[in-house]
Amino acid sequence: MMRMITENDRKQFTARLQKIITEARTEDQTTRNSRATVTLDQQSVGRLSRMDALQQQAMAQATYQRRQAQATRAKSALKRIEDGEFGGCLECGEEIAPKRLQHDPTLPLCITCASG
Repeated sequence: MMRMITENDRKQFTARLQKIITEARTEDQTTRNSRATVTLDQQSVGRLSRMDALQQQAMAQATYQRRQAQATRAKSALKRIEDGEFGGCLECGEEIAPKRLQHDPTLPLCITCASG
């Protein structure tokens, strides 16, 4: 049986989820240059510097992708709050443990379904 979240819980989760989305947008704007294509001008940059630049670009792109995925999960969780479905497992319908949601409010599955 699924427990209903309180109005206070709803406000707190909504604020946390909106913060995740805002941080993803901010990071997108501030890291745009580090994700840009690395120019391989051999006259001005040495081989090791080019390798370092490529590695930094790859790390920036991976971080960006993780942050965007987290923002997408946050948007989905906000939609579940609006629809009154937040806190329930999307797979089995059982309640997601409150401590699990406190740790990460974007989680759509209970521990049993997430493990299986």
